[in-house]
Amino acid sequence: MTTIPDGFAATLAPMRAAHERILAALAAHQLKIAPFPQSLPPPRERGCAAARAYPMQGVLKYHGLADWQQRIAFLPSISVNNDAAQTVTLVAFDPSLDADVATIGGQPAVGRELERISQILDAVRALAGVRVAARVTTRNILKTRVAGKGLGTSAAGAAALAAAAVGALYGPELVANTRFLSCFARLLAGSGCRAAAGGLALWLSYPGLAHEESFAIRLDDAGQLDDVALVTVPIDSRVGLKTEQAHHDAPHSSFFKSWMLSRGDEIIECLDAARNGDWRTVGQFAELDSMRLHGVTMSGNLEHKLIGWEPENIAIFRMCDRLRSQGIPVYASTDTGPTVVLITHRDHAAAVSQAVADLALGLESVSGRIAGPALLIDPEEAKSLLG
Repeated sequence: MTTIPDGFAATLAPMRAAHERILAALAAHQLKIAPFPQSLPPPRERGCAAARAYPMQGVLKYHGLADWQQRIAFLPSISVNNDAAQTVTLVAFDPSLDADVATIGGQPAVGRELERISQILDAVRALAGVRVAARVTTRNILKTRVAGKGLGTSAAGAAALAAAAVGALYGPELVANTRFLSCFARLLAGSGCRAAAGGLALWLSYPGLAHEESFAIRLDDAGQLDDVALVTVPIDSRVGLKTEQAHHDAPHSSFFKSWMLSRGDEIIECLDAARNGDWRTVGQFAELDSMRLHGVTMSGNLEHKLIGWEPENIAIFRMCDRLRSQGIPVYASTDTGPTVVLITHRDHAAAVSQAVADLALGLESVSGRIAGPALLIDPEEAKSLLG
C-alpha cells in the first residue's frame, strides 16, 4: 500500500471499485496485462543502453499526487503520445564514478534535476542491490522551434531514462515488459508512465495502490487510431507556470473529489471508443477535460491562482468550435501549460493548421501522428543525436 492522504479515506472504496471495473473492461477487450517480473537477469555493472521516447498529451488528465515518493496519482488517466518531439537518453553505468552525473541538453544537471534522475537510477539499482553510479546524457529533439509549456517532454524524459537505465543494467527483455518499465518511468514524472506505454495509454492509479499495480497499458494496439492527426501549437507560459505547484494545489479544489469519482466510468467509455476507432469521442474527452483540469488547478489556492492558459488559448478553443460548425472535426487539448495539441483526422490536418495561421497570432503549428512506446535504440545512433 502507498499513501492515502488526509481527507481522502472516504474516496478509497469507490476508487478501488472503479479500478476493478476498469480491469474488467480491459479483460473484456482482450487487453492482456503482463505479470510484474518475479526474477531479474544478473546486473551488468558496466552496462550501457540508449532509448527514445515521445511526449504525451493528456486526454483524461490528472493533477495531484497521493504519494509523492512513489508518484501515485489520485485518479487513473489516459493520454496519447505525440511525435512532435522525442527525447533520446543514453545511460552508462561506470564503477569508476563516485556518484551519478547527468547532462541535459548539453548542460550539467544539478540540484533537483539530478536528484530526480538519481531517484529512478536508485530504484533500478535497488532491484539487484547494486550501488554502481551512472553517467546519463539526454536531449529533447523538437519538430517545433520552441517547446512551449505543456508539451509533455518531462514525460518523454522519464520514459527514455527508465528504458535506458533498465536496458543498461538488466538488458532488453525487461524493457519490453511495459508494466515493469512504466512503473519506473512513473518515479520521475507520473505521466512518464503513459509515455513509456505509447499510443493511447491508460495509467492505473488511485490512493493506496501498490507500486507494481500503478502502471500503464496501451489501448490502441491494433492501429485503431492510425487516422488521427495531432497538430501541435507550442505556447510559452508568461507566468512561469510550474507543474509541481499545480500538483500541490489541485487536491485542495472543491471540484477535485467529484473529478476523481467520475473518472472510472469515463475511462471505460474512452477505452470503448478507442477500441472501436472512435477518435472523436477521444478528442471530445480531451477538450472537455482540458477545461476541467484548469478549473481544478485555478481553484486550488485561495490566494494565488494558477491560471495556466494564455489569451491565445481562448482564441484556439473558439476556433475549434467554429471549425466544427463548418464540418471540420477538431478538438483542442491542453495540459498544465498553454501549449495546445489539436486532435483531428489526417484528412483535415492541413485545414486545421491553416486555421491556426489565420488567427494571425504568430503561432507556430506542426502536424504529426500518434507516437509509439519508449524503445531501446543503438547507443551509437543516440550519441550522434545527443551531439
